[in-house]
Amino acid sequence: MKNFKKAMPLAVAAAMILSGCSHRTAPVVSDGGNNPANLFDGLQLAKSYKPQNNFNPIATQKFGADPYAMEYNGRVYVYMTNDVLEYDANGAVKENSFALVNKVFCVSSEDLVNWTDHGAMPIAREEGAAKWAQFAWAPSACHKTIDGKEKFFLYFANSGNGIGVVTSDTPYGPWVDPIKKPIIDRHTPTCNTVTWLFDPAVLVDDNGDGYLFVGGGVPFVDGKPQAENPGTARVVKLDASMTALDGNPAQICPPWLFEDAGANKIGDTYYYSYCTNFNNPDGAKNGAIAYMTSKNPMGPYEYQGIFFDNPYTFTGMGGNNHHAVCKLGNDYYLFYHTQILRKAMGVTASGYRCTSVDKVTVSADGKIEKVTGTYEGVAQLKDFDPYKLTEAETMAWEAGIETEYVSGSTNLVVKTKAGSWMGLSGVNFGNGAKKFTVKASSNGKPAAIKICLDKADGECVGYVSVNSAAMAEASAKLLKAVSGKHDLFFVFSGDMELDTWKFE
Repeated sequence: MKNFKKAMPLAVAAAMILSGCSHRTAPVVSDGGNNPANLFDGLQLAKSYKPQNNFNPIATQKFGADPYAMEYNGRVYVYMTNDVLEYDANGAVKENSFALVNKVFCVSSEDLVNWTDHGAMPIAREEGAAKWAQFAWAPSACHKTIDGKEKFFLYFANSGNGIGVVTSDTPYGPWVDPIKKPIIDRHTPTCNTVTWLFDPAVLVDDNGDGYLFVGGGVPFVDGKPQAENPGTARVVKLDASMTALDGNPAQICPPWLFEDAGANKIGDTYYYSYCTNFNNPDGAKNGAIAYMTSKNPMGPYEYQGIFFDNPYTFTGMGGNNHHAVCKLGNDYYLFYHTQILRKAMGVTASGYRCTSVDKVTVSADGKIEKVTGTYEGVAQLKDFDPYKLTEAETMAWEAGIETEYVSGSTNLVVKTKAGSWMGLSGVNFGNGAKKFTVKASSNGKPAAIKICLDKADGECVGYVSVNSAAMAEASAKLLKAVSGKHDLFFVFSGDMELDTWKFE
């Protein structure tokens, strides 16, 4: 995480672009004689920041940078720096200073294309778990069974001067601060000379031992940057609680280090990966993801090479490079950030990042092969089941929606407006769905959800009216039974809050 007014939600901050689609449908009797189809007369659909043929970035309703990915029970949880738009005195978006970042954005998926939003989790400052901290940058996470119970640990950077840790009984909070101070700071042995004491990466070994990797930055000696061998990376063993150190941090010396720690174990080999700095005479090696290997998590580590170039090579936008490698099933995936979302929004100020994912190949001899970043992303790993109760904030694509917490809880709801919509990829209806139920509210005003197949303005197969002032279930029979596999879209007539949905 490079240290280079209240932020508005993305759906509000960028002007909604409208398409000229009118949707007239024959009257439908549903929900006590209401005619929800009329609410969609002349409705214009919001334009998405991500076309339907692309799965990257993984989320467009919020920014998310510096990703770290954790597998748990067949799902990948991605933790990200919660970049938020900053504005100058004239109301124009200015370059990201990261000064507003005190939350960590989390999403999860079991198919890597449909992602459930778990919210921007409050970590630092008075509203967060770690009230001593001012910032929550570049998170990493892990889980470990302690005293027969699964515990989750989130490590974060308090700017460039230390690492905090918070814990939870779930992967997405609520989080508590068990030590109420940094786990690593400038007083930690060997860390006072680390230029940027940030960007943690955590690894839990097969035997349950934990290791934390931190550091970055290029020191200067006699006014000259020590770019080829900065020596500013550290690794330290954690104690059994995962909230204290078991020994002093050891130095790692990655060549051309800039920032961004990654930590993995593949077979019996430990992998440390990182972002290179921008001082290499070979420009192709600048701002790239390189890796080292060792047979001991504490090192020494041996340099192996670069496996991911700076995203500038395919997006045309530079900046720092930050990554995580995560295994799901039998395959590995690379999560990394770019600035393609802010470009799609028409934001010209730099520094606002979003996360993408592409597949990683690890050869039989343990070499990480070169990864090429894409807009398309990865192929969907499994069909989506529409008959399970689904959190409404699960999506592959969206336009004009927001997500926010229900007061006093970690439960999120989707907030909609006229013409907003969301879509899911690869939904398998099997032999036929006949009924749709949603838990929602519309503050007592007439509203409806239009259910479409294959695209947001595709075939309409049903409507459900939402008229409740409080969160309540609303159901409707579909216009026809829906079978087979489709992309599924929900279009919204106006202001609503959605909690869950399912088909029957």
